[in-house]
Amino acid sequence: MKIRVPICVLLLLTLARVSHAQQIDGWFYETAKGRQRVPLARINLEPQIKKIEMPDNRVVTLTVQRRGQNFDFSVKAQPDSDIVKWGFAVASKKNEYYTGLMERVVDGHQRASWAPGLQTAMDLRGQKVEMIVKPTTSVYAPFYLSSAGYALFIKSNWPGLFDFAATDPDRVLIEFEGPSLDMKVYTSKHPADLVRAHALDAGPPFLPPKWMFKPWRWRDEHTHRATYFDGTPVTGPFNSEIMEDVLLMKAFGIPNGIYWIDRPWGPGKPWGYDDFEIDEKRLPNFAEMVRWLDGQQSKTVLWIAPFFQGEMMKVALEKGYTLPGQVRPANGNNYPMVDLTNPAAKAYWQDGIAKLLKLGVAGFKLDRAEEDIPESGPYKVFDGRTIRENRNAYPAMYVKAVYEVAKKHRGDDFFLMPRAAYTGSSPYSVFWGGDIGGTQGGLRASIIALQRSAVMGYPNWGSDICGYNEQLMETEVCGRWLAFGALNPIMEVGPTRNVAFWNLPREPRYDTQLIALWRLYARLHERLIDYSYAHAQEATKTGMPIVRPLFLVDPAAPAAWSNWWTYLYGRDLLVSPVWENGKRTQEVYLPAGSRWRDAWRPGKVYRGGRTITVPAEPHQLPLFIRVGATVQIGDLNKEWKESLEIAGRKPDLKALDAELKTWWDARKR
Repeated sequence: MKIRVPICVLLLLTLARVSHAQQIDGWFYETAKGRQRVPLARINLEPQIKKIEMPDNRVVTLTVQRRGQNFDFSVKAQPDSDIVKWGFAVASKKNEYYTGLMERVVDGHQRASWAPGLQTAMDLRGQKVEMIVKPTTSVYAPFYLSSAGYALFIKSNWPGLFDFAATDPDRVLIEFEGPSLDMKVYTSKHPADLVRAHALDAGPPFLPPKWMFKPWRWRDEHTHRATYFDGTPVTGPFNSEIMEDVLLMKAFGIPNGIYWIDRPWGPGKPWGYDDFEIDEKRLPNFAEMVRWLDGQQSKTVLWIAPFFQGEMMKVALEKGYTLPGQVRPANGNNYPMVDLTNPAAKAYWQDGIAKLLKLGVAGFKLDRAEEDIPESGPYKVFDGRTIRENRNAYPAMYVKAVYEVAKKHRGDDFFLMPRAAYTGSSPYSVFWGGDIGGTQGGLRASIIALQRSAVMGYPNWGSDICGYNEQLMETEVCGRWLAFGALNPIMEVGPTRNVAFWNLPREPRYDTQLIALWRLYARLHERLIDYSYAHAQEATKTGMPIVRPLFLVDPAAPAAWSNWWTYLYGRDLLVSPVWENGKRTQEVYLPAGSRWRDAWRPGKVYRGGRTITVPAEPHQLPLFIRVGATVQIGDLNKEWKESLEIAGRKPDLKALDAELKTWWDARKR
């Protein structure tokens, strides 16, 4: 039955488990002629369908379906061919807390997320967030969690906007492009229920192989040099900088399970990415090097991007395999991108990736899905979608395409790591935090990004230790970042200005402190492999993330919402990274219901449910173990002393290189 009711809708979330009645109102759609308000009667949260006849002769249909304690909404109109946007508002209480949506701290240029003096942290209240994937801190999901006992997930790839009580202090204003709108409202007084339910709806999250949880090493660019950093002649058979890293890490006792080679690794200028071929001048004996690294218990990972170069570019342009509407940047960056909705284009590009997999490459860093990509105009991709709708969908298509070919060649023994993500990415990959600033503010932003990503359904995440942009390489910032990175699912050390902590571009060039900290925290991360993997399995099965902001485990405590720099790593480790230079103490909220043992002062045991202040010297990551837990972290004080002693003795690179040369010569005979 069609009805006319000149009042707005009030969708009252009156379930017993919800902390207060939540109102949704202000529905509208938009066409080229302007915005049209949708009058709807009060609707209770129960399965129902409401139809409204509009003044412009459309019929709007609102459908509500109950799924346990959650609700699916669908809003459509007929006809809908000229509708370009839908919107609505959600009531907001004073001091209501919101988080999710993006890994960056604030919307806008990514630099704003690590600006000096920034006070904004996990809470999005007061912000406007444009829901379109931006370079290069680019993990997004159209999902947010509220402290009022609900979460909301927009099931769309179209760009949108969330306004968290910025324009109207009593409303969250939400609008999304597209001819219709589908969303899900989750309800529970336990925030962890909301996060788990969404993670499974958007996933379930990818389960990487256990070896992914070992420490990693990478540089942004690898140059093959005639000498090592200390002037020792290179006689070994592989890229000199890779050999230098691997030989010295082994000599220092720094474990490393993944060596990631960023671009350029192929022929062609400036990107070194032509035709998925290996540049033998830069990376001599590449296939043999991959086998050598395997023998060192270290997998090889390569950088890739979703564009064609070399002869493949000519073929792709001739056959129309590229994204319509893309304009070649002056430097040729990210051009031409592959149209992944075109099966022939995707297969042609996948054939290039297969060549690398056949060489033994075990994983890929997937860059550039959100950079220099067309996002407006009259163009359509191969499957008929506009490039506007393709914009947010592209990162998930990208990682799924690589997943398909990697799965074919390696079964389950691989991982993929994109910097851009949107709903649909999580089942195929792990993630890293983009080109973060290498400052104390960048470290702060990474602590927030790790937890935001966990809330959004991306449980396996890591950041560039010491940062990527603005690489100041300060001892204290890098040291604190090494400690923080050890209690991330991914601990990747690099790019460190394409050098290492033994030949830094400042004094001390040979930084004993950082070498010792690298050793200490890489060894801690290595000891946690089984623990991390068990929690990754839990994330895949139940949606509960590995990293758990305190409000997921103790939501009744105000400090669990305000002490944002402290989180649980799995069930039994409480971590509170320090990010400010010169800070030597840390306030830590200990969740209620357990007792917690200080990892640095094992005789100190604290009752949960309170905030304590603990010492935090530059080498000390505030870390606590749940009393009764079986996880083993070792004697950190003893290992720190040992690491300092070992770092103070420079290894003999001449002897290490000679040993590798002897091994190589024996293989060639």
